[in-house]
Amino acid sequence: MIQTIVGKILGTRNDKLIKKYQKCVNAINTLESSYKNLSDDELKSAFEALKQKVKDGASLDSVLEASFAITREASVRTLGMRHFDVQLIGGMVLNDGKIAEMKTGEGKTLVATLAVSLNAMRAQSVHVVTVNDYLANRDANEMMPLYNFLGYSVGVITSNLKDDATRLEVYANDIVYGTNNEFGFDYLRDNMKYDLESKVQKCHFYAIIDEVDSILIDEARTPLIISGPVNKKLENYQAADLIAKKMETSKDFSIDEKNRVILITEEGIKKAENLFKIENLYSIENAALSHHLDQALKANYLFSKDKDYVVQNGEVIIVDEFTGRLSEGRRFSEGLHQALEAKEKVNIKEESQTLADITFQNYFRLYEKLAGMTGTAQTEATEFLQIYNLEVVSIPTNVPIKRQDLNDLIYKSEREKFNAVIAKIKELHAKGQPVLVGTASIEKSEILHNLLKKEKIAHTVLNAKQHTKEAEIIKDAGLKGSVTIATNMAGRGVDIKIDDEIKELGGLYIIGTERHESRRIDNQLRGRAGRQGDPGVSQFYLSLEDALLRIFGSDKLKGIMEKLGLKEGEHIESSLVTRSVQNAQKKVENLHFESRKHLLEYDDVANEQRKSVYKFRNELLDPDYDMIQRIQDNRSLALAQTINKIRFQDEHSLELDTNALIAIIKEEFGLELESEALSKINPAEIEEYINHQLTNSYEEKMSHLPPQQRNEIERIIYLQILDNLWREHLYAMDTLKTGIGLRGYNQKDPLVEYKKESYNLFMELVEQIKIQAVKTLHIIRLQAEENPQNQTQEIIHDLKAQDKNLSFNKDEIQQNLDFEAKKISRNDPCPCGSGKKYKLCHGRSGPKKGMLAQ
Repeated sequence: MIQTIVGKILGTRNDKLIKKYQKCVNAINTLESSYKNLSDDELKSAFEALKQKVKDGASLDSVLEASFAITREASVRTLGMRHFDVQLIGGMVLNDGKIAEMKTGEGKTLVATLAVSLNAMRAQSVHVVTVNDYLANRDANEMMPLYNFLGYSVGVITSNLKDDATRLEVYANDIVYGTNNEFGFDYLRDNMKYDLESKVQKCHFYAIIDEVDSILIDEARTPLIISGPVNKKLENYQAADLIAKKMETSKDFSIDEKNRVILITEEGIKKAENLFKIENLYSIENAALSHHLDQALKANYLFSKDKDYVVQNGEVIIVDEFTGRLSEGRRFSEGLHQALEAKEKVNIKEESQTLADITFQNYFRLYEKLAGMTGTAQTEATEFLQIYNLEVVSIPTNVPIKRQDLNDLIYKSEREKFNAVIAKIKELHAKGQPVLVGTASIEKSEILHNLLKKEKIAHTVLNAKQHTKEAEIIKDAGLKGSVTIATNMAGRGVDIKIDDEIKELGGLYIIGTERHESRRIDNQLRGRAGRQGDPGVSQFYLSLEDALLRIFGSDKLKGIMEKLGLKEGEHIESSLVTRSVQNAQKKVENLHFESRKHLLEYDDVANEQRKSVYKFRNELLDPDYDMIQRIQDNRSLALAQTINKIRFQDEHSLELDTNALIAIIKEEFGLELESEALSKINPAEIEEYINHQLTNSYEEKMSHLPPQQRNEIERIIYLQILDNLWREHLYAMDTLKTGIGLRGYNQKDPLVEYKKESYNLFMELVEQIKIQAVKTLHIIRLQAEENPQNQTQEIIHDLKAQDKNLSFNKDEIQQNLDFEAKKISRNDPCPCGSGKKYKLCHGRSGPKKGMLAQ
């Protein structure tokens, strides 16, 4: 209250920022006439001169006014569009690394060109991030003439670019458009590459995120994951599904809709144990079965077909809860997706293990400078500031908004609500006024579709099932007599334009059939009407059976409706009702914010580890990295650990067991020590002696290779060991995170416990990378050939090829390095020197003895 009063008297921070930017706008407008009189070549030369100033050390802010003025003039000449003053303000907000909140239809695509053109002067690739391939292609192609005029090259990263070579070329452009998923996955794939040249993302300098709330808020809870199979029994999912279908609600389990949790009762546990034919569902040996049952119950009783997912071409595909779009390629984790496949009786794909992952929260925080654009950000301003250090600036509209936002209408039942919606659509359709109807799910959109079919009203349905036609359908939503049904914000980013006749009829009429959990999504739906001062109307039709009101709605609201004694088809409408609904939405928004914050707190722990591993990985990729010193250091560490193993085997003996030491050195380093030689050495010097022997043996083996090829083999083996152990570490971290919440029952903070446990896991990982890499390098054997250069090139090619399979096996490396001029017979002695036949040693499939076979 006090802040509101002070804001009215002194002006809010937003008002002060707009005034500051307005002064700069006036200066840009003053320059306009001087640039208007220049020829195209002269204008291009003026822009090149600004680039040179920046190259010579001038700050971007010092050339901003001239850059914006030239960009605006170039836009007029190439696109036929002149930036409004408010768009210049938007460009300055983006350049300052803030979020520009601009209403629908204010031309955010054009606004971005101002900040993009200015920041691209730094000669580092600028990334413009969109929510889908259509928008990435559309925006890049529409703005390309302007960028090309200013001397910039433009590329687009979309999901249909399959090969790295093409992606590498696209990322080399000055300006790159693409989707958040593609940028994120390219980053993860880059950190699985085996040479620097093949990495596609060379820098994370500056990014502008379009529909920033959708990407950094709505999708923040879903991490990007590259995964591989974990080979679990698929029949367990089918068995768990059959049992879940036999269990009864309330009796065998309870459903917590608010938190989306299912709790099995004692009776339910007994029933499951009888059906599984086991004694204890929660014993260690049955841990997998209890997990499968939990996921099967969720799949059957919490997840609904055509709302949370669809089944297409024998596959279960996730429906994005915020956009209503299909999330192809994404899968629910922890076996939930397999549980849904079992439920729908489609082919069950193997459960996967995380090989690399990152959240959008941490990916976009990699950029030196980050900015965003959206029509709806103020409701999440606190989160943007706390999580991303992004300030939201609300920019005035170019023309005042004329849209009428009417109070919500609330009905007792969903049936009455839909009947009222159909009646309203009939009324509007009769006079030709276009209607856009927003629904919360595919299921609800198809109910409306069937009702409109009965009334013989021509209409178009836009939901996840028609997502490929999204832009075309939404563009036609403003035509006379059109009725369009869309899930949530399908078609976001596409303008709905209306002609003068429609303006006379009152503009586009928006009907919301259900309040979303987030006020922001409702505001996006409303914002489809009333662009650039167009008329329009928006109204929401609700019922007490809607999920939001049922779970979070006020009991007071139900009491009011009962006291009024409403008859069939009657509704209540008041600002009090609208406020009650908004309060319910605020509760859910807070829950989601806490959920995202919680996810980030845990991911921040993993992120620090990820950055350390990726940094070391990049060092290994550097051809100038000192591998010789690294191997020497790690050899000493590995040897010390090995000797300590022997010393601790017998606590009562002060002497080192020489025979045990010889055996373990041979097993783990492939070096045969002489018992007689060891007996003559002072025990205090034995470690130094063995280290010297190991060094000589290794150098002798590697001396047959040219230095460059030797270095390449050493680096690749280090990388493969690192990648393999990092994947195992991620799996251990996933397991730790899954069960860490239980520590709360023991009065311990799960996050603190997670930090401690994960630190210990990470320190173990670091040690294992050092030790396993150097031991593997010692164990491998190279056999001389006439052309060692060709031989080593072949090794390197084979080793890199293994990376494409996202797997690592020490025996495969050994086989790649154990090559001969002639083929080895299966009954010949194995060239590794073990004394066994080849078929019983390295010619045998399956696990071998040795350090990495454990």
